[in-house]
Amino acid sequence: MQDTIKEKIEQLNEKFDKINQNTETHLEGLLWAKPITYWDYIQTDALLNLQIQRTTLPDEMVFIMYHQVNELLFKMILWEMQQVCYNEAPSTEFFTERLGRISRYFDMLTTSFDIMKDGMEPEQYLKFRNTLTPASGFQSAQYRMIEFASTDLINLIDIRYRAGFDTAASYPNTLEHMYWQAAGKDYYTGEKSYLLTEFERKYKKEFLCFMEDYSDKNLWKKFKQLPENDQKNPELIAAMRHYDKTVNITWVMGHFNAAKKYIESVPGNHEATGGSDWKKYMLPKYQRRIFFPELWSEEELKNWGE
Repeated sequence: MQDTIKEKIEQLNEKFDKINQNTETHLEGLLWAKPITYWDYIQTDALLNLQIQRTTLPDEMVFIMYHQVNELLFKMILWEMQQVCYNEAPSTEFFTERLGRISRYFDMLTTSFDIMKDGMEPEQYLKFRNTLTPASGFQSAQYRMIEFASTDLINLIDIRYRAGFDTAASYPNTLEHMYWQAAGKDYYTGEKSYLLTEFERKYKKEFLCFMEDYSDKNLWKKFKQLPENDQKNPELIAAMRHYDKTVNITWVMGHFNAAKKYIESVPGNHEATGGSDWKKYMLPKYQRRIFFPELWSEEELKNWGE
């Protein structure tokens, strides 16, 4: 026992010497530190007090918590992406394992739409959604960052402008031509909605830095850095295709079907809370967003999202 303690003390000395710290000071601090508890470590009280309703309708709480869970999962995805993309020479095993994690998070996001689709009364939703205007899930900055970290920027450009577009020439101009910009602009005049204006006011600088940073280290770039034989590995290709399809078709359609149930639950024309043409914005066959087009056949690309 004493030998084990002595060994640990020596290891601590080595650790703190490397950062010019005094081991005795840290041990003194440990002597007075409080034992950790689950609720302190997870910050349960803070987490459970982040749900602030704007109405008295009970199902609004479901809506809030569901989207907060989504944002936590987005953060987990970005955390895994960072480990891959900032690794100068990731091994094939490391890349594959992390890609599996990312895909599982999106699989979870996809299946979770039933919580929102079947977990709220349409009558309640159509009442409390009016208090949310002009906020929209469109304004999830983390989701945009996931897109930037997944693929080359050209694959996120509005299909109308993609041919011959140079994403490296100007990142601000590239941002202006992202496929999702169309959901926040007047189709004929190009005037930006309040939804898009406020979104960019808060995140534009961060987006531009992120786009430039990941332009040479996104998931596709990292895949192309793997040994050539590994890039042809059927299991790895299947994992890449699964991720691409899950994010850009399965998850999007889950979102679309949930929105469709509530927005069209009463007669008449209804637009999304942000005022966008939600069908054209959400449906994959209109977006034509594909992270890894080289991994799909011409026929698959032609029928994307059908």
